[in-house]
Amino acid sequence: MIAAGLRPLLANGPDSLIWWDWVDRNSERIWERTIEHLQLTGWAVGIGLVISLVLALVALRLRWTYAPITWVTGILYTIPSLALFAFLVPITGLGFVTAQIGLVSYTLLILVRNIVAGIDGVAPAVKEAADGMGYTPWRRFVEVDLRLAMPTIIAGIRIATVTIIGLVTVTALIGAGGYGVFINDGLSRGFKTPIVVGASLSILLAVAFDLLLVGTERVLTPWARRGVSR
Repeated sequence: MIAAGLRPLLANGPDSLIWWDWVDRNSERIWERTIEHLQLTGWAVGIGLVISLVLALVALRLRWTYAPITWVTGILYTIPSLALFAFLVPITGLGFVTAQIGLVSYTLLILVRNIVAGIDGVAPAVKEAADGMGYTPWRRFVEVDLRLAMPTIIAGIRIATVTIIGLVTVTALIGAGGYGVFINDGLSRGFKTPIVVGASLSILLAVAFDLLLVGTERVLTPWARRGVSR
C-alpha cells in the first residue's frame, strides 16, 4: 500500500510528481538558480538592514519621526508584490535593479520596528551604568545598546529573510531569476516537476536560513542563554 502510494513520486511517468531524470539533467540550472536566489535575498536583506538602521537611528534621535517612518514603510509593505513590480518595470526596467527596489521595500517596516523596539527594550539602569563608566553616547549605543538589542534585531532579520526568500520567487516574472523560473516554467507547460523543485527548494532555503540565524543569535547573545538557564 505504501509502496504503491510512493510510486508516483519515484518513477518517471505521466502521473509522476517528480521526474528524477529531469532533475539530473538540469542540475547545473538548479545550481545557477540557487545562486541567483541567494544573491537576490542577500542583497535585499543587506541593503534593507543598512537603510533600516539609518531610519531607526533617526527615529531614536528624533522621536517625532518614528510615526511617519513606520507609516511610509507600512504602506510599502502592504503593496502587493505583483502590483509593485508592475509599477516599477516601466521606470527601472526588467531585472535585478527592479527586483531589489521591490524586495528591499518589504524589509523596511519589519527591521525598523525591531531595531527601535530592541533599543528601547534596554533597561535604563544599564544605560545609566554605561554612562557612569564614561561611555560616550555613540560608544554606548554600539557596545551596550545594540548588543543587548541583538535578540530582537535578529528576530526581525529572520522574519525579513524568510519573507524575501518567498518573494524572490515572484521576481522571476520580471526576469530576475531564482527558483521562480522553475515554477513559471512548470506552470506554463503543465509540468509538475519544475513546480515541485522550485517550491521545495524555496522552502528548504527559508528553513535553512532561519536555522542559521537562530544559531547566529545564540553565538552573539550567550548571556541570553545563561539568563534562561537560571
